[in-house]
Amino acid sequence: MSSPAARTRLPRSSRWIAFFAVLGPGLVVMLADTDVGSVITAAQSGAQWGYRLLIWQLLLVPVLYVVQELTVRLGIFTGKGHGELIREHFGAGWAWLSVSGLAVASAGAIITEFSGVAGVGELFGVPRAASLALAAAFLLVVVWTGSYRRVERVAILLGLFELAFVWVALRAPLDGHQVARQLFAMPLHSGDYWYLVAANIGAVIMPWMVFYQQSAVADKKLTPGDYAYARWDTALGAVLTQVIMAAVLMAAAATLASAHSNAALNSVGQIAGALTPMLGHALGHTLFGLGMLGAAMVAAIVVALAAAWGFGEVTGYKHSLEHHPLEAPWFYLIFSVGVIGGALVVALVPDLVALAVGVEVMNALMLPLVLGLLVALAMRALPPAHRLRGVYAVVVIAVVVLTSLLGVYGGLSTLF
Repeated sequence: MSSPAARTRLPRSSRWIAFFAVLGPGLVVMLADTDVGSVITAAQSGAQWGYRLLIWQLLLVPVLYVVQELTVRLGIFTGKGHGELIREHFGAGWAWLSVSGLAVASAGAIITEFSGVAGVGELFGVPRAASLALAAAFLLVVVWTGSYRRVERVAILLGLFELAFVWVALRAPLDGHQVARQLFAMPLHSGDYWYLVAANIGAVIMPWMVFYQQSAVADKKLTPGDYAYARWDTALGAVLTQVIMAAVLMAAAATLASAHSNAALNSVGQIAGALTPMLGHALGHTLFGLGMLGAAMVAAIVVALAAAWGFGEVTGYKHSLEHHPLEAPWFYLIFSVGVIGGALVVALVPDLVALAVGVEVMNALMLPLVLGLLVALAMRALPPAHRLRGVYAVVVIAVVVLTSLLGVYGGLSTLF
């Protein structure tokens, strides 16, 4: 195994090859970050407040990177998943509390993803039962018959369809003067504004992302020599996911808020119709449908895998995509239960897309536990040379505390 210093001395072409070999865990989790719930939250934000929530998409880029970089560091230098490290260093009680929060967040997310799949199907006249069955079957086949690398490639391919949202935003009637005027005009006196601030924070930093990326880094068997490339992978993903979120918000602000439209945004069809009138019915629905379907499918893979990894790390059962289903039956069973259960709930209880913003607020309320344990592990579980320390430790703690407080305050704001 080559050292980090040796890798930096590689020819430029070889460094690019090494980077693309490492690329994956960060990009996949960030593409999943822009899931159906996030898209709906961004659309609601733009429709209700114009560009006044756009600044939060920019501010959350470094926050997202700081949080997910810790999962990279923990995964590479310990070779273990998030739940396993919590159990080792803080005991079974904290591990089960953490994985219970993961289960709640994953359940809300997987239902939201399948609601998006059903909505896209109905957009093109496909019966709900058919679209849900096809999506669930596809996810099961990909994971049950593939290795980690194959699953990762499929997830990246699906997630890249989200770039359709950027095209939608570029074709929207954006007003630069309006963007500049509203960018820093934050109505901090409004509880409704703070509620959507919390939803946007919860749409960017989610419990299952922490579990997924750390476990993916360990399952991919990245080494200390890969650390620099893995950080670039995470940084690239953090920028990309927020560009997509900002694109959806700006498209909604340009087409709805600027026109003072009161159009409802409680279904995929309503959102598609509201955001893409300038593209025409067929092209607009196709682009939006591809973006939403890509977001839903990559997030469904990541969320279900995060739950399967998390429970495996806490209970000790085998939990790797490199194991055959007969070697790790509980791992594949948890994944399958998540996928099939989410599809069944959406099939039996329609119109769950409207719950998406509430799910993101729930994520924000869970941040003190999720981020608190992550920082504690970074200060305790890592080898001394790679632990959080000095000025950077102060910066990370400040970012985590401030983000958690804003998320909780915004989530509870409508109660007061």
